[in-house]
Amino acid sequence: MRNAFADELTKLGNEDPRVVMLSGDIGNRLFDKYRAAHEDRFFNCGVAEQNMMGVAAGMAMSGLRPIAYTITPFITSRCLEQIRVDVCYQEAPVIIVAVGAGMSYAGLGPTHHSCEDISFLRSLPNMKVVCPADAWEVRAAMRAALQQDNPVYIRMGKKGEPKIHSEIPADFRIGKALTIEEGSDVCLLSTGNMLPEVIETARLLKVQGVSARVVSYHTVKPLDEECLAEAFSRFKLVATIEEHSLIGGLGSAVSEWIIDGEVKTQKFLRFGTPDSFFRLSGEQEYAREQLGLSADHMAKAIMAALA
Repeated sequence: MRNAFADELTKLGNEDPRVVMLSGDIGNRLFDKYRAAHEDRFFNCGVAEQNMMGVAAGMAMSGLRPIAYTITPFITSRCLEQIRVDVCYQEAPVIIVAVGAGMSYAGLGPTHHSCEDISFLRSLPNMKVVCPADAWEVRAAMRAALQQDNPVYIRMGKKGEPKIHSEIPADFRIGKALTIEEGSDVCLLSTGNMLPEVIETARLLKVQGVSARVVSYHTVKPLDEECLAEAFSRFKLVATIEEHSLIGGLGSAVSEWIIDGEVKTQKFLRFGTPDSFFRLSGEQEYAREQLGLSADHMAKAIMAALA
């Protein structure tokens, strides 16, 4: 994902002279091509993320389109006040790009895990929250974010995630989910880089005679309410799947929508991380297995709910 981000950033920089890149002392070699073409529009802000966010807000309010980038917890929880007051309150069109969301940096411990960021940022007025599923959705999200007049948060994985799409999805819109696979029994709403695991979950369900629709629900705010209404009116079971806390993430947002709209549901499951820090040592695949976010765990839970 991050390589696609760097490549798309260079293209956008070539197309739009307003684009400015701000880095929190990370990925400098990743941006060699961008820096070579636009040295005057690249700033390494060092390990001063709060300051970087203030700089980004000022640039945005001066007519530029800054893109602020670093590891997820350091660009969200570390500078939440600046995002709230400098960016969202001012309605400054800053694009905040976080790398390594969820358990992408599982091996580095809880300081580098990020399972609360969606909760933080979706509660802020004027903020849009987008969680691309693969490299192509990252490219699409970047282009869509540049067309917005408000702040946009883009939550990426790290690297090596499988590509689901073969090209930039032409129908990608912020606030509009993408159907990846059709099905008739259950609907799996996946956000972010959980999508490959969800596709495998659908395959395991199919073996057991259950047909699953798979949706890339890439925008957590604003919600695609049309997609939700159709899913809950049609399917025997709907599940939200995210590498984020069950508190405040996609599952919570959908639950709020259900309550506020007095929506009738049959079965609704939420898959996410628990209300605790993950203290075990291991990489992302191991963390998912321990947290019940592997395809095998999710398929079993869905079959149990259907039974």
